[in-house]
Amino acid sequence: MTEAFSLDRQGKTVAAARPLIDPFGRGITYLRVSVTDRCDFRCVYCMSEQMTFLPKRDLLTLEELDRLCSAFVARGVKKLRLTGGEPLVRRDIMVLFRSLSRHLASGALGELTLTTNGSQLSRFAAELAESGVKRINISLDTLDAEKFRAVTRWGELDKVMAGIDAAQAAGLHVKINAVALKSVNEDEIPALMEWAHGRSMDLSLIEVMPLGDIEPERVDQYLPLSLVRARLASRYNLEDIDYRTGGPARYVRIKETGGRLGFITPLTHNFCEGCNRVRVTCTGTLYMCLGQEDAADLRAPLRASEADQLLQAAIDEAISRKPKGHDFVIDRRTQRPALARHMNVTGG
Repeated sequence: MTEAFSLDRQGKTVAAARPLIDPFGRGITYLRVSVTDRCDFRCVYCMSEQMTFLPKRDLLTLEELDRLCSAFVARGVKKLRLTGGEPLVRRDIMVLFRSLSRHLASGALGELTLTTNGSQLSRFAAELAESGVKRINISLDTLDAEKFRAVTRWGELDKVMAGIDAAQAAGLHVKINAVALKSVNEDEIPALMEWAHGRSMDLSLIEVMPLGDIEPERVDQYLPLSLVRARLASRYNLEDIDYRTGGPARYVRIKETGGRLGFITPLTHNFCEGCNRVRVTCTGTLYMCLGQEDAADLRAPLRASEADQLLQAAIDEAISRKPKGHDFVIDRRTQRPALARHMNVTGG
């Protein structure tokens, strides 16, 4: 068997350590890292309008984020996604992308990507492509400018559209992520799908997740994707396909458009059985499951030594506690969110 290698920040070759395997035999090959909890939007299903963000001194530096990501790459992580908040509002974020691209060049990392709201893409799309990013996810729930402003509270649709244009011009493959919201965009889903497919973009639909206290009631936002799929099946021919991007989406091909449509269903169809993911926040807290509060502090061992032995030991201990699945539920009887933290804390 060929031995895998990664590169440290000085470009020195480092032999890969043993892979990360959780208690249920699932290999951890996908790391999502939030580089900031800040965002230039205030989406109604994600945040309260008046948010208190972390002091900048509490965040990991870009150098520390690089070292942390590299420690996971050395353990067999093949897909690395930078998230937020909005990752592109982090100052000098392209320094991190350019540095992490060395793992793509060495072959240790298979994909470096990000999830973004698209507002800053006009500025950064070309640099992202130059740093080895091939594919990005853009969160976009509606094509109606007035409705977009209402959902995001602060967002401007034309800036996102310009970002999509810039991303495609730079050669990036774009996937659109849309949260299905009852009585907000549910009637717009067919048009959103046809628009995305008409621009050669996949579309993934996502169920609302019960994370954080927000002003609307979750049950008033929640639209089960089983219902959405049934409605679409009455208008289109949906073919189940064996297509995966490393995440939880299950895809169909729409015969009429030729495009792919993904369903991310944490509530109507628990996708935990094949979970290969963990998440790290911008403060270095590792969440082994999006839907559980159990977490591990990686910042302390990261800062305790210039070597990675303490950090790797903390990662091992944390992965040994990865649960089988989450406990998400949304109904009238459940008045509180499943978890107190907002989505921008853990990363989208």
